[in-house]
Amino acid sequence: MQAREQMNIVIVGHVDHGKSTVIGRLLADTGSLPEGKLESVKEYCRKNSRPFEYAFLLDALKDEQAQGITIDTARCFFKTAKRNYIIIDAPGHIEFLKNMVTGASRAEAALLVIDAKEGIRENTKRHGHIVSMLGIRQVVVLVNKMDLVDFRKDVFDSITTEFTEFLNKVNIKPVNFIPISAFNGDNIAAKSSGLNWFSGPTVLEQLDRFINKKENQELPFRMPVQDIYKFTEESDARRIVAGTVLSGKVSTGDEVVFLPSQKRSIIKSIEGFNIKPRDTAYSHEAIGVTLNTQIYIKPGELMVKANEKKPAVSSRFRANIFWVGKAPLIKNKTYKLKIGTMKIAVKLVEILSIIDAAELNIDTFKDQVERHDVAECILETAKPVAFDPISEIELTGRFVIVDNYEISGGGIIMEGVSDSGNTLLEHVKDREFLWEKGPITSEERKEAYGHKSKFIVITSGSEDNEKVIQDIGKEIENRLFNMKYKAYYLGVSSLLHGLASDAADDYEGRDGHIRQIGELARIFNDSGQIFITSIFNLDDYEAEKLKLLNKPGEILIINTGESPFNVFKPDASINTEGAVDAVCELLRKQDIILDYYL
Repeated sequence: MQAREQMNIVIVGHVDHGKSTVIGRLLADTGSLPEGKLESVKEYCRKNSRPFEYAFLLDALKDEQAQGITIDTARCFFKTAKRNYIIIDAPGHIEFLKNMVTGASRAEAALLVIDAKEGIRENTKRHGHIVSMLGIRQVVVLVNKMDLVDFRKDVFDSITTEFTEFLNKVNIKPVNFIPISAFNGDNIAAKSSGLNWFSGPTVLEQLDRFINKKENQELPFRMPVQDIYKFTEESDARRIVAGTVLSGKVSTGDEVVFLPSQKRSIIKSIEGFNIKPRDTAYSHEAIGVTLNTQIYIKPGELMVKANEKKPAVSSRFRANIFWVGKAPLIKNKTYKLKIGTMKIAVKLVEILSIIDAAELNIDTFKDQVERHDVAECILETAKPVAFDPISEIELTGRFVIVDNYEISGGGIIMEGVSDSGNTLLEHVKDREFLWEKGPITSEERKEAYGHKSKFIVITSGSEDNEKVIQDIGKEIENRLFNMKYKAYYLGVSSLLHGLASDAADDYEGRDGHIRQIGELARIFNDSGQIFITSIFNLDDYEAEKLKLLNKPGEILIINTGESPFNVFKPDASINTEGAVDAVCELLRKQDIILDYYL
């Protein structure tokens, strides 16, 4: 038997605006209450001379939960002919927001309840803001207690106009406004004679009109690369790319793209431990794949299909974070972001707004994110990452932030933003503006040293060349030194100790070391020297980063063997045999060394 469709909805609203009554009505009018519960609550009210209210049903269910009896009030269930619904109604703002942002709960639609008589309150706006920050786009406003304003259309229209204007400011286009009286059941499950001027749907009809998210298998293919395994026994030359399929499916013969590197290949085979060979793998399966071409990729990349909608790739994105760290989240401090299998340095560069989860106060002027705050902000990673906005694919739109080895925040990505305000660009501008030079000019240094300054980077995408390019770099230094030139070789691995701080080592890793080598190159170049390094598998973004960091100095990027680049064009490609002679000849042609000889 096919499982029924299910949808999560959240109901929010100001205190006493009737949220609990709406939930009680939905449970009662859909026959979703435990047998005899409605009658027992009515009898309890009669015995205690209290008027019956549907909100009491929720209180009764909470009492049962406290006694350990079946019903979970944080997740009330009801069903229509079309699908099953779960109402997410967590106790307390902090728990609710934490669960929503970190993914413990996920609402696909929201009902926002407003009292027609009291009108829009400050808390009503706060709830609207929260719904927006959680990335919920299917929002319906229920204007409740219409019986208290004699079902007047002008009251309903006034609230609709005012609240639509507010919701638009927080990037929500409401699906509908529905006038109701939850106490009497008007427009909940059945049309109301008192609201015959309203031609729209009842609440239950509207719920069934919501668009449910696609099942993971129906979404575009996404697989974060966990690792690359190479087998050597019995002449096994396979290189297996391993990971877990988050969404979609992939088959042999499919062309795939790895992001952010943009490298492409075709699926040759789908592998697994102790399973029969197969041609297709589906979401939630842990698999390995082999490729038709041996491309060098890194763990953390996102494998997608070439003929499907691609994720965004950016180093900047707008995100909403729920912060639980002991220390506040502060601007320009380096943290570690974990998204999929990618772990990368990240900085908070801008705070757009903050909601205090305990008090629901909205603040647009705070300069740090405190514990239990929900912040809408701009984050910047050390290099581009691949992701999907939370509204499109949930599993690749969530992340956590690590501070001091502890998970301190969870978040959802709303959208990518332009990299034009990149902090590295700003850093280079500020650095050059503040650069304090001595009296000796570059021309004087060139005359004294017999050569111009240069930053030489040797790279390769061939695994067999990782040690080879280090030897080439050292031999270039040796050759130039013996020719009485000012040359110095430093490998990136040297920065793992001594020069790199603990923070850079722990949080920035390779990205931090490449930045440091670029900063050192700027100093060496300004001092008139030839600075040489070797960086295995330098990618497009890293090459552009080194060029930027070395400005206004000159850089020479040389590849040997298989190219690690996708689009970036190195200054030269040479063979490992005779590499030192080839580099020296290149330096002579570029007038870097002025009286070259072998």
